Amino acid sequence: MTLRVLAVDDERPALDELTYLLGRDPRIDSVSTATDGATALRLMQEMPVDAVFLDIRMPGLTGLDLARVLGRFRQAPVVVFVTAYDDHAVDAFEVKAVDYVLKPVREQRLREAVRRVQEARRPATEPDGEDSADETIPVELGGVTRFIQRSDIRYAEAQGDYARLHTADGSHLVRVPLTTLEERWGPEGFVRIHRSHLVAVGHILEVRTEGGRVTVEVAGGEVLAVSRRHTRELRDRLIRQVRPGRDATPRQ
Repeated sequence: MTLRVLAVDDERPALDELTYLLGRDPRIDSVSTATDGATALRLMQEMPVDAVFLDIRMPGLTGLDLARVLGRFRQAPVVVFVTAYDDHAVDAFEVKAVDYVLKPVREQRLREAVRRVQEARRPATEPDGEDSADETIPVELGGVTRFIQRSDIRYAEAQGDYARLHTADGSHLVRVPLTTLEERWGPEGFVRIHRSHLVAVGHILEVRTEGGRVTVEVAGGEVLAVSRRHTRELRDRLIRQVRPGRDATPRQ
């Protein structure tokens, strides 16, 4: 599957370099260019593209503004941000960008971004999303932006208007409400078990029922309570997603 892409940057040298590197990738069929958001929108109305490689800080319509507009398209192109600034990574997550590439752009890093675009364009083969493309999530810690994969997240915990994502390597706070993650990740194998917790079904090791109280143990040994209102949904989800070698029957 080759891709038609649009590169958008208001700085001509950066745009030329990005266009050159994209053109060297055999997975790219064609590269169009624009130096501002308004021109990019006009081009996409005339000629649909599969992905947009987009600078963030541009005069007029910023890259984030453009990404929000694209999100309302009936067939929205995949968005990759290419920027010299690392302080918009969380905003990129909120507009569902599949990658966040920092300048100066390295060819190998750009090839990884193209791979993620292809995965995002590939339709899921399972209704519950088990084989759909993984998602890269930027997280910030002490002024440093790291990237984690959705498949590595064991569970998410509500913290006001934020959510804390728990992985094998620790936890990471993102500026996204748990309800938003539930809507976005529900088809990808996550289930709400409590008003405070959203759990990846694939990381559940066992379900226990003791004295009418239901809990789940996730990878790493963490035990989380399941509220009464979410118990049936959890059990139904486990039955649908049971895999060979794993017993999803609650232990009494």
